Amino acid sequence: MDKNKDAYGHEIWAYFNGKNKFEIVERDDGYIDCSDTMVPTYFADFKDWPELHQKAIKKAKGEVLDAGAGAGRASLYLQKKGIDVTAIDNSLLSIQLCKKRGVKKAKVLSFEKVDTFRAGRFGSVVMLGNNFGLFGGYKKAKKLLKKLHKVTTSEAIIIAETNDPYQTDDPNHISYHKLNKKRGRMAGQLRIRVRFKKIIGEWFDYLMVSKKEMEDILEGTGWRIREFIDSDRSLYVAIVEKSDVKKQN
Repeated sequence: MDKNKDAYGHEIWAYFNGKNKFEIVERDDGYIDCSDTMVPTYFADFKDWPELHQKAIKKAKGEVLDAGAGAGRASLYLQKKGIDVTAIDNSLLSIQLCKKRGVKKAKVLSFEKVDTFRAGRFGSVVMLGNNFGLFGGYKKAKKLLKKLHKVTTSEAIIIAETNDPYQTDDPNHISYHKLNKKRGRMAGQLRIRVRFKKIIGEWFDYLMVSKKEMEDILEGTGWRIREFIDSDRSLYVAIVEKSDVKKQN
């Protein structure tokens, strides 16, 4: 990613240097969200993580791929537990910050190129922080899940967080769902970009799905739901396993 368009990377570096705590996200229907709580969560210590994340990360096993690592929160936690973890992000600035904060293995790599890793390498793929969204859309998700199938072990799991887009009464979001359906997109298939000061990031798709939609996406990819970990909000984590693995009780 071009550093001059890496609004997210500049945003988290500014927070690291004590100069920023805001995140501005623009959606392609003109809706703009500004949060002063999101950026600090990218740096939170485990004790300050949401209970949902604390439960989910403890299920990681084997060598771990931290997809969309951001500031390296998950990778740093796993390292402290003695787990071999590789952090990837398409943002050069994010990976530089991961290394600055002590992540041992951090690589600039877009999620679409995950199949450049050797076959059967990872025992877990961690996608916290709503990073199921990296799958982008229905067809793209199926392709990427098949790529993940190749670079993971026979008993690997994916630990993926998302947000059920239908659990809202906000008319701005409901109207966006309708717009997406008219365009032939999934209701929760966001088209967004991050803005920071004068830096405007590139548009990208970020997918949010219901549990039923996730199950539909997994069909035929070699993966299936093992369990869901729920929160008291619309956020949830799916523990996804390979479909040819014997069902666990």
